[in-house]
Amino acid sequence: MGTITALTTQQRNPNRVSVFLDGEFAFGLAAITAVPLRVGQALAAQEIEKLQQADELENAKQSAIRYIGYRPRSIREVRTHLREKGFADTAIDHACERLQEVGLLDDAAFAHYWVEQRETFKPRSQMALRQELQQKGVSREIIESVVTEVDETDAARQAALKQAARWQRLPEAEFKLKLSNYLQRRGFSYVLIKKIVNESWNEVNSK
Repeated sequence: MGTITALTTQQRNPNRVSVFLDGEFAFGLAAITAVPLRVGQALAAQEIEKLQQADELENAKQSAIRYIGYRPRSIREVRTHLREKGFADTAIDHACERLQEVGLLDDAAFAHYWVEQRETFKPRSQMALRQELQQKGVSREIIESVVTEVDETDAARQAALKQAARWQRLPEAEFKLKLSNYLQRRGFSYVLIKKIVNESWNEVNSK
């Protein structure tokens, strides 16, 4: 049991409040968790424990929000991040559920984002995209719904475009070997690689 004698905003983090009981600092809380508290309010041990549990849930949610603020993430990525931060499973579950409810965490939207980014900046084969999304923990059903929309021939051409320009002065055999290896690392099939490599060689030598 203790009586709240002060509630002060923390200087280093204005989103947190320091709770003082009987004249001494007792614990910190997220500002939103501390909203119902008042100076002079008595807190039993069980109430303090509930407040600290609620604080962990809020901290886990805020940590997840910051993490997905850099770029969209899969649910597995967020869960792994929170686990590495030391949050308990209950807090992780709560954070992920809340973010899914408000649409901030959505594996289907993440998969679309991932594929679009790859198509724009680092084209990959359908096989490579499947492997990447599987590693992110996206379900097979979502992966198939997104990846099957990728035009592999176009992706291979886009992937080859910049590299072909870089290597256009090489002898034909070296040009084709380098470009073939490059496309192979991005998961494209032998038949498609051969077609795109020949196209690329003919194109750079027609200018």
